[in-house]
Amino acid sequence: MSSPRISKDFCHWHHFITCTVQHWFYVLDRHSRWNILAESLQYCQKHKGLEIFAYVFMINHIHLIARAPDLIRVLCDFKKFTPREILKNITSTEPGVDDLFPKRNGKYKFWEETNFPKLIEAEDFLEQKADYIHHNPVRKQYVLEPQRWYWSSANPHQPIRIAGI
Repeated sequence: MSSPRISKDFCHWHHFITCTVQHWFYVLDRHSRWNILAESLQYCQKHKGLEIFAYVFMINHIHLIARAPDLIRVLCDFKKFTPREILKNITSTEPGVDDLFPKRNGKYKFWEETNFPKLIEAEDFLEQKADYIHHNPVRKQYVLEPQRWYWSSANPHQPIRIAGI
């Protein structure tokens, strides 16, 4: 069975996306790794037309509601760039942890292959997914209120530019 993909016919529409670290390993929550993700998304916003409507960074995955002129290409570039930077960070801060991500054909496999994209065609579905994203840290009991999680579009002080819905 093939993994779900973003249709080329709808690659410029809003999508709910999940990027998951291989085997759900807990590696994103330390040594400024969320900054690496944020800087990469900010670069995509500035140079690739990425619009982010909601997001959350968790310890082993991220969720986005996003669109871009070519969201397929943006996600591909994001998932190529971030492993190099995160694995450099892991190598320098936690030697040996990079062994969790063995190289295949000379490349690290850091992210799970699929993004589980969900095309957003209706306002109520968009609101449901944004609510799901914002309450993810609450469900995990990291915070009591969504706006208290720094790495979420629910937080008014978070670092990523959020597009109006």
